[in-house]
Amino acid sequence: MRTGIFVGSFDPYTIGHHSIVERALPLFDKIVIGVGVNERKQYIQSAEERLQAIRTIYRDEPRVEVKTYSDLTIDFAHRENAGYIIKGVRSVKDFEYEREQADINRRIGGIDTVLLYAEPKYESISSSLVRELIHFGKDVKEFLP
Repeated sequence: MRTGIFVGSFDPYTIGHHSIVERALPLFDKIVIGVGVNERKQYIQSAEERLQAIRTIYRDEPRVEVKTYSDLTIDFAHRENAGYIIKGVRSVKDFEYEREQADINRRIGGIDTVLLYAEPKYESISSSLVRELIHFGKDVKEFLP
């Protein structure tokens, strides 16, 4: 079985994230969405809230599982028997960061990364932008699946 993991803090999970998963589904038998938990980060939603929100989106898609993790992505990938890490890229800045991460993950864990470029209509959408809009009381429904 070809399994990929798609990881992030997903605070919140945006339509850009959803697009990456939908486009990755034809490539994999199973995708495990890993909701990252980092005690050094401050979130607007708890890990449980993020987990449940994403599970609701994929409740009718048996090929998608959603789990939390708090260790290295490569360790999560090994636990899930994933052969690939799936990442979305919006810009050159994202690409450089993800390229470095992919190199380290391949070196220490032997797992390759599949990069999917964001659809142009989603390039400007990020969780941090959506969090900022929420902070100032703006309606963000159009950015969430």
